[in-house]
Amino acid sequence: MYRARNIQYEHSARVRGLASGGIGAMQQLAQHTGLVEAIDRHVEVLKVALPYHESDHVLGIAYNVLCGGTCLQDIEQRRQDEVYLDALGAQRIPDPTTAGDCCRRFDEPAIEALQAAINETRVRVWRTQPLAFFDEAVIDADGTLAETTGQCKEGIDIAYNGVWGYHPLVVSLANTQEPLFLVNRSGNRPSSEGAAERFDQAQALCRKAGVQRVTFRGDTDFTQTRHLDRWDAEGVRFVFGCDARANLIGLAEAVPARAWRPLERRPAYTVQTDPRQRPVNVKETIIVEREFKNLRLTAEAVAEFAYQPIACAKPYRMVVVRKNISVEQGDQRLFDEIRYFFYLTNDHETAAAEVVFLANDRCNQENLIDQLKHGVGATRMPVDTLLSNWAYMVMAALAWTLKAWFALRLPDTGRWAMRYAAEKAAVLRMEFKAFLHAFMLIPVQVVRTSRRLVFRLLAWNPWQAVFLRGFDHMHEPLRG
Repeated sequence: MYRARNIQYEHSARVRGLASGGIGAMQQLAQHTGLVEAIDRHVEVLKVALPYHESDHVLGIAYNVLCGGTCLQDIEQRRQDEVYLDALGAQRIPDPTTAGDCCRRFDEPAIEALQAAINETRVRVWRTQPLAFFDEAVIDADGTLAETTGQCKEGIDIAYNGVWGYHPLVVSLANTQEPLFLVNRSGNRPSSEGAAERFDQAQALCRKAGVQRVTFRGDTDFTQTRHLDRWDAEGVRFVFGCDARANLIGLAEAVPARAWRPLERRPAYTVQTDPRQRPVNVKETIIVEREFKNLRLTAEAVAEFAYQPIACAKPYRMVVVRKNISVEQGDQRLFDEIRYFFYLTNDHETAAAEVVFLANDRCNQENLIDQLKHGVGATRMPVDTLLSNWAYMVMAALAWTLKAWFALRLPDTGRWAMRYAAEKAAVLRMEFKAFLHAFMLIPVQVVRTSRRLVFRLLAWNPWQAVFLRGFDHMHEPLRG
């Protein structure tokens, strides 16, 4: 099928092409949302803005990631590309060394100011959403290890699993998968350190946008019992995991048998056509043949009881899941094992099973963290100090935020509202690599006229109509 012959390459002096044609839309988005002005107004790390402003450094790193760059050195490719510079209306952009030096200029107040500028713009984007968007904001928090092989990086330490590096905290909005706050910490710090303060900041941010209800979620390291009474008084709903300690297990075993209800999990997806025959589980077959120890879940049940943590002045609702696990070896069933999972909440109205599902949905934040680590590369820690790597992490994560804002700015009204809404949700859920290929790595011809800068598309992909519809919408004023 591949029969091409006599292939030749020629350099064109008149046709000026660019592989990352979607960068024009991202530049338009940054101006359209007021992000450029917000960064220059909030952040002051340069004594003289000559020739670059703070926004030039921040967007330079974010744009490098959006064009497929994976490290600071990739900025050199953008810097030497005359078409790329013309596409952004720039005479020059910071080189990799200058970009790294700018990260080193950031102290903690400057990093907080940068996050404040991004969040100020974020609120403006949120306010353009439909009314249903403001019904509830679900805020997740988790820590993740960022390994580094560097030996001279200030702030690194050894983590609980023997890995050297940093331990960033990620606080995100589950509704849109946006990282609201990123905090870089030493590798040996507890996962929940500083989480309560960031939860408060995230709540204030959502309230400022007009959100009616706020929900906090976290795993067993984020229970934050010292703050539960205050959050409950502020009208915040929370669902936190709790460690299966001996006292909680004793309370769960004391629950009457009639109080337990079977827990029926939701199907992972809805079959749109006829059900297909499941393939052979090769892994399970090998485990049985080699007589490895095998844990098989046979049943789940849910119950609840009142529980008052020591640091709290009032009791809350403890939802407990009892898992009946069959321990097998080969074809032999050895014994049954009971395991308990606990979820502490101040929600006394939602069914116990729904509380469990709400808590389990927090696992979707792991997908966001994976995208920030391996898709965007925000946790590569390319600089030499804890604060400079924190600054780089926030700048690189801005690439993911711009992706989310592009999705949120897609119009979903009119005659084709249902289809537009589905496409908007698909772009919002899209992995970063897929977004790059669909919306960023679009080959274009850049044509500069007296009053216009034209990006002439040179290829087609299935998302082109969505891309053009979103770009056209950016020419309208940002109202909210």
